[in-house]
Amino acid sequence: MRRLFIIFLFLLSSNQIEASSSKDIVEELVSIADIKINGDRSLDIQVHDEAFYDRVLRDQSLGLGESYVENAWDTEALDVLIYQILRADLENNFNPTWSHIWAYLKAKFFNRQDRSGSMRVINEHYQLGNDLYQNMLDPLMTYSCGYWKNAKNLNEAQVAKYDLIARKLGFEKGMRVLDIGCGWGGFAKYASEEYGVDVVAITLSENQAAYAKEVCKGLPVEIRVQDYRDLNEKFDRIVEIGMF
Repeated sequence: MRRLFIIFLFLLSSNQIEASSSKDIVEELVSIADIKINGDRSLDIQVHDEAFYDRVLRDQSLGLGESYVENAWDTEALDVLIYQILRADLENNFNPTWSHIWAYLKAKFFNRQDRSGSMRVINEHYQLGNDLYQNMLDPLMTYSCGYWKNAKNLNEAQVAKYDLIARKLGFEKGMRVLDIGCGWGGFAKYASEEYGVDVVAITLSENQAAYAKEVCKGLPVEIRVQDYRDLNEKFDRIVEIGMF
């Protein structure tokens, strides 16, 4: 259904909408708060990565904050910039047109992450070594949010999440399961041990793969360094936890 909706919008846009770019819309948005992109005032936003525009349009305030942490942009006066944005009440003072809506939908629904972008993220984020993550994560090295209903600590929350996923997908012994973006192998290990499924777990990180192979040693789990776009196999269930 969503695919039909997107095709409809594409046809509509090609005939009736003069499409705005993400950059145009973000520039228009921040101008309401008297902020300029790459301007010369201390509060103006200096953009270092063009992906900033799609990120902000897609994820709004979360995208703005995370892209700042990732150094996609900066400003000399962050406190003043935040004050200006809050004061401008952008949500209620911006009136989107069809072209704005179309640009938002493109940023929201079309995956523009190419292979080189995926590898860049992996190299910057996961090739730092495993020690840091071992100090901050649960024993299964789960790098996504937990399920905290009735959980008393992080480990219980992560195990509860794994079990919830397995039950919702109806795992049965002997099923062949694909785990995309398997991280350090925590879910693959849990699913294999607790539900008796055979798991193919893929990651782009050599560090993660080496760790996961040790964690899952002796289990019917195959750890691969592979891009999900290169897969051409059949599976009974496919799992992706916090990757996209």
